[in-house]
Amino acid sequence: MGGGRYGCRVSSPAPQPRIAKNDLPPLSELVAASVEAVGGTERPGQTKMVEAVDQALRRKEHLAVQAGTGTGKSLAYLVPAVRHAVSKGVTVVVSTATIALQQQLVDRDLPRLAEALEPLLGRELNYAILKGRRNYVCLNRMSVGAPDDPEDGLFDTAQVSALGRQVQRLHEWAESTERGDRDELVPGVSEQAWRQVSVTAKECLGGQRCPQAQSCFSELARAEAAEADLVVTNHAMLAIDALEDFQVLPEHDAVVIDEAHDLVDRVTSVASSELSANAVETAARRAGKLVADRSADRLKELGEDLRVAMEEQEAARLDMLPSHLGNTLQALRETAQECLRALGPEPKEADPAVAAGRRAAKTSLEDLNTTAERMLKSFEVPISERWDVVWLSKSFEGKWPPALHVAPIAVGGLLRESLFRTRTTILTSATLTLGGSFEPLARQWGLPSLGTAGPPVPATEDGGASADDEKPLIWSGLDVGSPFDYPRSGILYIARHLPAPGRDGLPKEYLEELSALIQAAGGRTLGLFSSMRAAKQAAEELETDFPVLCQGEDSTSQLVKQFAESPETCLFGTLSLWQGVDVPGPSLSLVVMDRIPFPRPDDPVASARQRAVAARGGNGFMQVAASQAALLLAQGAGRLLRSTSDKGVVAILDPRLSTARYGSFLQSSLPPFWTTTDPAVVRSALTRLTTA
Repeated sequence: MGGGRYGCRVSSPAPQPRIAKNDLPPLSELVAASVEAVGGTERPGQTKMVEAVDQALRRKEHLAVQAGTGTGKSLAYLVPAVRHAVSKGVTVVVSTATIALQQQLVDRDLPRLAEALEPLLGRELNYAILKGRRNYVCLNRMSVGAPDDPEDGLFDTAQVSALGRQVQRLHEWAESTERGDRDELVPGVSEQAWRQVSVTAKECLGGQRCPQAQSCFSELARAEAAEADLVVTNHAMLAIDALEDFQVLPEHDAVVIDEAHDLVDRVTSVASSELSANAVETAARRAGKLVADRSADRLKELGEDLRVAMEEQEAARLDMLPSHLGNTLQALRETAQECLRALGPEPKEADPAVAAGRRAAKTSLEDLNTTAERMLKSFEVPISERWDVVWLSKSFEGKWPPALHVAPIAVGGLLRESLFRTRTTILTSATLTLGGSFEPLARQWGLPSLGTAGPPVPATEDGGASADDEKPLIWSGLDVGSPFDYPRSGILYIARHLPAPGRDGLPKEYLEELSALIQAAGGRTLGLFSSMRAAKQAAEELETDFPVLCQGEDSTSQLVKQFAESPETCLFGTLSLWQGVDVPGPSLSLVVMDRIPFPRPDDPVASARQRAVAARGGNGFMQVAASQAALLLAQGAGRLLRSTSDKGVVAILDPRLSTARYGSFLQSSLPPFWTTTDPAVVRSALTRLTTA
């Protein structure tokens, strides 16, 4: 009854027959069997969500569901998705933001679900996990070798030897692995080592040309996913499927997007590109082995020109294109095109090693060409009409070379046309309402305002909608609540008496307040900071009797494990801890956030989005900065209560949550804790909780 070779339950090479919906047991019976299989109990919120998801799938309407921690939302969407897939003979895709949730679904939830439902469905449930090609070992690359791409920093003999040992270990592991999945390799290897044995989708030779196609781990995973009822993937794969000309997901009828609060950021990341001198030099080196004329040499020279042009500029968003940089981008685009022409078409018959080298060179050159062209085009229109934002980044103390970046100002238009107009979509998370409404996130997704059936009005901040769009987008929002009694289980403490946060690190008053709270809580504190600098400052300067772990001292998973196993320990960190810590029980009684997590004023994407909203008459601060802060505050506060028996305090040291005009919007985005601004009340409550 276990999963197949690639995490799939596949009983035969052919698709399972469609079962008429009337021949299937009622949805309530499937839910009851599933809940029993996981050892849980049905909850009112879960029941409401099951019914809403089922109705949305039947009506082909989109649904956003906020389901608090402990609701059992995974089963609430999996069961109706299974029934829909089996009765219609179609595939449903489930997309997550994190590896942890993917593994939970495939390793725990779906195996139990499959076993419980098989007698009721009358057949096995097929499911698969599908990742990007770069996550699988490429047997052809291992056979013919990787392109010669020396990395900066590998001139040290010890580093080269360490890389060689990792690659050798990968070769040995590849001989025994059944799935070739990077996540199965424990302990892992560096990104440099993994690049030696893997390829991107663009670098892949394809099933018709690759001599290893029959054994390819990625192709086998895709073949099994094509036969699955449910395919579990991630937001990045979902975005690639929407963005690229080639298809990466199997044909599917509906999409369930879990952790939907993270969708916009993940799609933005996939839709972004960067350009560096190293990338230009790599393309020139690859092309130089295959191109006879001087174009490859010219490309190498332009790599150095790009380095100089970037060094002349400050790291910042680029509203105007400096002439030196613009001329270099223009020359890069033209020279990359010359190299591509010189490279010519691929010969029909070619040695695998030669074919792999040509494909790697072509991929590098095409990436240079398209990225340079995209950057140049972004400056051809007025600022208020731009779709992309371009910026220059430089590392602190030159730890990595400067790079130019380009990203979409909004992704709502992409999601609207490539997702919502083509598939029934269920979006769910514990955090989807900001300021008590689904509208802020729906606007970013490209959905219309609730109560309207048509597309968003033209020229909205999410990229605008065409008034000629034919198919109306119908969606609804549902908050199924949480099993937690927030007012009785948690306190929201706003340190109204403290000064507003400054730019020069944590004020001493914040450190004193934090120390007093930790002392009252007996340790047991998760400190969520707006920057790593603040987290390290607190860890170093805090006067406390309790041990403090700080993100970066070890892997995040190891630190969280150590924190959970030692109740008196504190854990301080930044963004990934705001969203990724799940520690039920007595080890976590206090969550402290140092300040409202607004995006940095110099954040290029957030500032460009604010400006775009303001240019169209909207409130850029509220729709972008405040919405982002509300989302992170809600995610951070959600770390406190992870089981119905948990109790504790969420403390926000930033007084603006209580004093600023936007404070009510932010507070209404948080769980309905009992709220106070009295430090004595909070310390007393923490002391009682610790000694209980």
